[in-house]
Formats: sequence, C-alpha cells, structure tokens
Amino acid sequence: MDDINIPGNEPASDETKESATKFKFKKPRPLVIAIIIAVVVVGLALYFAKGLFVAAVVNGMPISRWSVIKVLEQQGGKQALQGIIDEKVIEAELDKQKVSVTPKEIDEQIKKIEEQVTSQGGTLAEALAQQGMTAEKLREQITVQEKLKKLLADKIAVSETDVDAYVSESKTPVPEGVSPEDFRKQISEQLKQQKFQKEAQAWIADLTGNAKIKYFVNYGE
Repeated sequence: MDDINIPGNEPASDETKESATKFKFKKPRPLVIAIIIAVVVVGLALYFAKGLFVAAVVNGMPISRWSVIKVLEQQGGKQALQGIIDEKVIEAELDKQKVSVTPKEIDEQIKKIEEQVTSQGGTLAEALAQQGMTAEKLREQITVQEKLKKLLADKIAVSETDVDAYVSESKTPVPEGVSPEDFRKQISEQLKQQKFQKEAQAWIADLTGNAKIKYFVNYGE
C-alpha cells in the first residue's frame, strides 16, 4: 500500500530544522548584553555603596547623606570653610617662602605630644580618637606648625629677660622635684608658645585678608 502523505505531517527538511534551531537559540545582540551587564553593575554598585548616598534608614524611611551634610553646614559651615581657606593660604605662602622641615623634626614633636599624653595615663591613639583626628592629620598639622615657627622665629624668640620678668610678675615657685634650670626651660617654652599663638594668628589674619577669595556659598553669621 502506498504511503499516504497527510498535509502538515511531512517530515521537516534540513533547511526547516536549521531555521527553527536558529529561531529558538538566537544569540542576544551585543548591545543588549552590554545593557544588561551595565544594569547589574550599577545595581551592585548602588547596593555596596549605599553608604555614599544614604546615612541611615529609620522604619523604612531613608535619611540621605545630603540632609546630614546640610545640617552640619548650617551649624558650622562658615567655620569649617574658613579653616580650609586658612589651610590653603598658609600652605601656599609657606611654599612660596620655601620653608621646610625634616621628618625627624616632626617625629620629635609627635614624640613630645605622646609623652605628655602618656604621663596623663592615656595613649596618643586614644587622644586622637577623642578629637576625631587621624595620625596622618596630626602629622600634617605639626608640619604646618613647625614651618610657621621657623618663619616667625624672630618674633617668637624668648630671652632670659622675658623669663625673669615672668617669674617676677607671676611669683610662681619652683615645683618640688624640678630643678631651677628645668623650671626656666618650661617657662621659656610656655612663653614661646604664647608668642607663637599671637603672632601666628596675626600672620594668618593678614594673609587671608590680602588673599583673593570668591565666596559662592553664604553661611551667614
């Protein structure tokens, strides 16, 4: 009996099979793949870097970092900005004057600070943490301070006459267990620090007063 071909049941040709295969397993275009990868990467970045945008979430409600920054600016923005301005003009002037200090000089000052903190029963790391400061930032501040001391050396010098006048006026007795020589050294350092604070403030005020500064944000008084 001859085989009867039922319409629709004809065996698929090789060409038809190939077309079907191509239709079912058609590869995504490179652009689509790139978009998918980009979406995934951005999503992961936002998830792992959410702290860059969100400071906290309270009962499902996010608090943006911008809102925190805005409050901080209102509270101390003017002071913070002025501090940064001072740093910029000081660094620029010290570089202009070619004032430099050695790492050894900085280490010596940090060691003195550490000894003072240790004598009070604490550690330098604890003291820095309480001030919200890092060791790197401390080193930067000490560097600027020592450079300023060199620049203002003539104005902050303390003579023996200055020490004699202070001892006479204050009538401060020599502490028990401290030699007269060490006592005078302590007085000399104290007077030098006082002079430095006064002269440094005046120098910085004069420097910033003559600097060309354009303000784009007014924080008010």
